[in-house]
Amino acid sequence: MKTYKFQQVDVFTNQPLHGNPLAVVHGADKWTVKQMQSFAHWTNLSETTFIMDPSHPDADYKVRIFTPENELPFAGHPTLGTCHSWLSLGGLARDDDVIKQECGIGLIYIKREADRLAFRAPPLSKTGPLNERDLTRLSAAFGLKKTDVVAHQWVANGPNWSVIMLNSAQKVLELTPDLRALSGDMVGVVGPYPDGGECDLEVRGFAVPAGINEDPVTGSLNAGLAMWLIHSGMMKDRYVVSQGTILGRRGRVYVEKRYNDIWVGGDVIICVDGQVRY
Repeated sequence: MKTYKFQQVDVFTNQPLHGNPLAVVHGADKWTVKQMQSFAHWTNLSETTFIMDPSHPDADYKVRIFTPENELPFAGHPTLGTCHSWLSLGGLARDDDVIKQECGIGLIYIKREADRLAFRAPPLSKTGPLNERDLTRLSAAFGLKKTDVVAHQWVANGPNWSVIMLNSAQKVLELTPDLRALSGDMVGVVGPYPDGGECDLEVRGFAVPAGINEDPVTGSLNAGLAMWLIHSGMMKDRYVVSQGTILGRRGRVYVEKRYNDIWVGGDVIICVDGQVRY
């Protein structure tokens, strides 16, 4: 049995227990996939990450990301949480301005902005509107009529997210989905708040195939959403997302377009610091 540095962090919040928790294991270079998946299943968090030495010549570190059921090539809250944990335990980036994280889809660029981190949204691997059959099926799973849906889109960027937009944040919060009907789908739902409030959008993310009925706060989903909403002109170049409200969380995601890039940011705090014996 060996020991490994371990932290559990809370992502997209500056208040403990109000964001999306992430388990982070350091020095996991010799862990097998079976070991990583078993440990992630045991933590039963939406994601658990494993830090190891990079194989890409430009990367500062490599991360593998696991849900309780499978491995993900990319995810947003694990990106910010892993980076924060890596830095807190003495990680030094080659570039003072940008940390380069290696993961399943390649290099992810992360910036430090005061006490907050932000990652550059990766390109979409699948985009375009949903077909009529999928739209009808997903609308029924959420108890909606197709006419309730203002817009819809694929925003896959590793996870294969599809999104439906409603006309208000309140309608998003009122949804009670049939989770069995979503067993094969990664789905986000989004709706706007009235102008002048703290947040511009309410987002909910359902990742049933990954073993996560509803994710507290979802970086990959918000990154894909931002690519769609900003590039289509449906949202301004800078906005704030609320997510996790229905779960008793207070997640905040800070989105900003700078030049041709979209950055997705959030606060991270360390809640547990110790060792894993495995």
